[in-house]
Amino acid sequence: MVLPVLALCLAAAPPAASAFPFPATVTKLPNGLTVARVPASSPGLAAYYSVVRTGSRNEVEAGLTGFAHFFEHVMFKGTKAWPEGSRGNLLGSLGFSENAYTSDDVTVYHVSGPTSSLEKLIELEADRFLNLDFSEETFQTEAKAVLGEYHKNAASPGLKIEETLNAAAFAKHTYRHTTLGFYEDIKAMPTRYAYSKEFFKRWYTPDNVIVFVVGDFDDAKVMEWMQKYYGPWKGTAAKVVIPQESAVKGKDVKLEWDKPTLPRAYQAWITPAASLTAKDAAVAEVLGEYLVGETSPTFKSLVLEQQLVEHLGADSSPHRDPALFTLAATLKAEKDRDAVNAALTAAVKELQAGKVDAARVEAIRSHSRYALLMGLETPDQIADHLAYMAGVLGSPQAAATFQQQLSQVEPKDLVAYAKKHLTAARRNTLAFSAGAAK
Repeated sequence: MVLPVLALCLAAAPPAASAFPFPATVTKLPNGLTVARVPASSPGLAAYYSVVRTGSRNEVEAGLTGFAHFFEHVMFKGTKAWPEGSRGNLLGSLGFSENAYTSDDVTVYHVSGPTSSLEKLIELEADRFLNLDFSEETFQTEAKAVLGEYHKNAASPGLKIEETLNAAAFAKHTYRHTTLGFYEDIKAMPTRYAYSKEFFKRWYTPDNVIVFVVGDFDDAKVMEWMQKYYGPWKGTAAKVVIPQESAVKGKDVKLEWDKPTLPRAYQAWITPAASLTAKDAAVAEVLGEYLVGETSPTFKSLVLEQQLVEHLGADSSPHRDPALFTLAATLKAEKDRDAVNAALTAAVKELQAGKVDAARVEAIRSHSRYALLMGLETPDQIADHLAYMAGVLGSPQAAATFQQQLSQVEPKDLVAYAKKHLTAARRNTLAFSAGAAK
């Protein structure tokens, strides 16, 4: 029997008061599953995102990394009701497209297509979360495919750079390994079938998942279908201790690459986690653009005037735990490494000394907001942004909260942040050199 929607609203949250234009109506089902619905102008179309709040961060056991990413693959392998291939074929015939991704903190499954077949989609999505079924033979085949993906990624320097920088910065935290996992663990993965079943039971539980429905839909019907198909789902997410860094001290490391490519320079600091109550992550987003964005003096000098750098950027993506804030420069020649590193260091020191361009801070905040809004034109784009922020911060309203925090970033916040977190003692540097630069 389908329960009335009102009976399901055990924990409904009103839209956050924010400049973010896509508020969510949120309902928590009795089993703990959170369902967020976001109407958007998209006649006949909807996006459906399932956010599992588990990524490589949750891989705490030695020798067992890579399983969050593994399940991104195996979740497409079918159930007894819909064996491998049949589910995908049906969705394709109905006009849906689907995919998934894994990050440090979350795994997200996403589908978009016609509202007219939304009930069938909800039925199929619920079935694989409740009844995923894969044999040991299927497991081993997919584990070997994951190893192949590692080898493919390892053919270009990005993966090795990430591994080297993570190893320098983190001694204990699970951010030490990438989303793919440690290579030795991936090679051993085909022997870990029993553990894979435990991993699924541990993390694929209703209280650890947030579902977003975005676009054109009937809200009452969606909630009826959610209870009908997801209602029988049971389970509670595991509680594990994520090891934290006891001391943060930067390291200087080098990485040699034996194939021709441009040299690179990295400076990275462990900085605070994203939070619903503190604006550190918002400050970091503005800070990265302020230090090396296209309007920065550093960019103008290194890229446009001296032409020492091919690409200059920052990575400040929000994380559940303290993670790396990184400045990255792709050099045109190895001989300019010291000059580029000196310029990056000088930009940080200038900010720490209290010299800040308030007008540029305001411009960056405004540009960040409008760039985001311009990129939220379809249900899929909206759901994608909502899903990642919700996965990291644990609230369906996280995207609105983050935009509000971003609007509150002031010049003094950048100065204080740089003084506290971007110190020389905490800085990790990576000098990447390659065949073309020798």
